[in-house]
Amino acid sequence: MSAALPDFTPDFTYERRHGRAIVAGVDEAGRGPWAGPVVAAAVILDPRTVPDGLNDSKKISAARRESLFAALGAVARIGVGQASVVEIDSLNILHATMLAMQRAVAALPVRPDMALIDGNRVPDLPCAAEAIVKGDGRSLSIAAASIIAKVTRDHIMAELDAEFPGYGWKTNQGYGTKPHQAGLLRLGVTPHHRRSFRPIHKILCEDSLLSR
Repeated sequence: MSAALPDFTPDFTYERRHGRAIVAGVDEAGRGPWAGPVVAAAVILDPRTVPDGLNDSKKISAARRESLFAALGAVARIGVGQASVVEIDSLNILHATMLAMQRAVAALPVRPDMALIDGNRVPDLPCAAEAIVKGDGRSLSIAAASIIAKVTRDHIMAELDAEFPGYGWKTNQGYGTKPHQAGLLRLGVTPHHRRSFRPIHKILCEDSLLSR
């Protein structure tokens, strides 16, 4: 049985390896949900004005994420990109995630010299890039990107919940929770569901058979 990975605290170790280069952290939110876009963020921090408490978005409360989201908006350079449900279904979720990351970096107000990417894959970017497994818990820039991506996507799903009530998207963000499953059985599939994902594909196939 392999040993558990240590719990890291994010800092500027990875950023400092690149000297005076402009370094952006890049992360995504929304690879696993059954509905909604996948969202990526790219963030360039100023080490002199880093908000206190930056960490992997999964390790902090929703209220704290919202507070840090606002704080980062005031002091960091930020780019956000997303890939739509149509793009997810046509490209697959991995390639759609890479596309969202490319768009996030392109949306930055300046081109970075280096991008630190959370995970083990690097998208095709106009700058050097490094993949860092569990980077959102190791690099402050990636931690900042994880918060921007997560909160941005949560806001999108809350807006979609108002448009398509009954699936619980405001609280489950499109993940396959019991309220979401119940909504699908009661209301059916919406244009914002990922048809290439197995649970949604199965429902569509069953509906097709019943309609014959």
